[in-house]
Amino acid sequence: MTSFNFANLIRLLLGLVLLMGSHNVLAAKSVPYLQIGVFSDKAAAKAVFKKLESQGFDAEQRMIDVVGRPAIVVLIGPYERSSQALYDQNRLREKGWPAAIKRYPELPKPKPSTFRATVSGSLTAEVRSFPDDALYSSEQFDTTASIVLQPEVYLSWNDRKSSLTFVPFVRAGDEDDERNHADVRELMYLNAMGDWELRLGVGKVFWGVTESQHIVDVINQVDLVENLDGEDKLGQPMLNVSWFTGWGTWDMFALPLFRERTFPGEKGRPRGPLVVDTEQDALYESPDKDEHVDWAIRWSHYIGDWDIGLSHFSGTNREPEFVAGLNSLGQPVLVPRYNLIDQTGLTVQAILADWLLKLEATSTEEKNERYTEVVAGFEYTHVGLFGSAIDLGFLVEYLYDERDELASSTFEDDVMVGLRWAFNDMQSSEILMGAIFDRDDTATSTSIEASRRLGQSWKLALEYRGLHSVEPTDPGYIFRKDNYVQIGLGYYF
Repeated sequence: MTSFNFANLIRLLLGLVLLMGSHNVLAAKSVPYLQIGVFSDKAAAKAVFKKLESQGFDAEQRMIDVVGRPAIVVLIGPYERSSQALYDQNRLREKGWPAAIKRYPELPKPKPSTFRATVSGSLTAEVRSFPDDALYSSEQFDTTASIVLQPEVYLSWNDRKSSLTFVPFVRAGDEDDERNHADVRELMYLNAMGDWELRLGVGKVFWGVTESQHIVDVINQVDLVENLDGEDKLGQPMLNVSWFTGWGTWDMFALPLFRERTFPGEKGRPRGPLVVDTEQDALYESPDKDEHVDWAIRWSHYIGDWDIGLSHFSGTNREPEFVAGLNSLGQPVLVPRYNLIDQTGLTVQAILADWLLKLEATSTEEKNERYTEVVAGFEYTHVGLFGSAIDLGFLVEYLYDERDELASSTFEDDVMVGLRWAFNDMQSSEILMGAIFDRDDTATSTSIEASRRLGQSWKLALEYRGLHSVEPTDPGYIFRKDNYVQIGLGYYF
């Protein structure tokens, strides 16, 4: 097992950030925006701008030069830090808008209206197909279809210093009963008071900056029946207080009422030979079980182009381990057990011209043992491919887990490479392709995500996830027949 000194990593990175930051302090001021698209047609840009405004986003249009030709860019922002843009980037993706974090000079904006109310959301029909026959049960499906409804109600007042957001979620019609479920993704009241912000209710928190894994995101539980990539999260009850100072932002969280992870059922895929039984009570290290009150604190700050976040979480681990058990029929199953952890996390992100540098690192103590995880890499974007409006991004990340074979995931010494095409057209077309290679054996995990808007209200999405050349000794071997293709057609209102 390779030794990894987390403290030395933090010292090295902070020193590098300070050095780079001092070089950029005097540069012309530019701030993070979310770029939705680049258009040559004014009517197309205006239509996208109006749609985003109707969904509650602070959108703007701006004339820019693209490979020697004038064009109109639609932006959302500005944001004080790139980490703030990540939250809206996830919200936009849920509404069918791919968005890239870019830096632009900040321009003055008119004062927002006192009261604002918007209703938006999506209704999506999805078909998921597995080309290989299931390994573990004749009841497991090869093809299934379902419908997903996710509306959003947003109210703001007091010059947008106070707001209320409500985002319910429902999936119905799937062959797997465990995948048919409902959740409150957000029901959050926010009130800003000078240098302080109070959030109370059910919400989602995004801290991660890397593409392949978000190891620092420990606030929300993963909704695993939705997707294997861990991007879909259950809403978490919370009290969040933010304090904005000249030397950084402090976020403090109290997190009552633990949410258990969702898992595929007897008919579900992908899954292993034993079903994770969520009908019986889960096991907990804490005597308070799911009523244990967790807490977290995070400091974030930016120096020049560098955005830094340092966090600590103490509470119930969102990722369970499993013990063998029996269900009500006496059949063997897996029972999740949730341990207590203390986890310190570090994120670093920098936008340097066409380069986006990313790092996530954690040091976790669980069952009196400490281990380190790291995901680090970059994304280089070639702007204006072959003289067009298309941007092509090259992604490389390294994934490390000090526990090696004892790691809870299969990514303990792996390399991810990927390509991201952003067509910057009226249809917000985007393709993301990636592959994760295990450096210890031949296992390769691949994924493709592609989407294109049809008019202003419809979106067609394609997703593929596969595992290839996996050996019997690899933990992912149990999923070797669960590669799938998913097609979704969504109506966004």
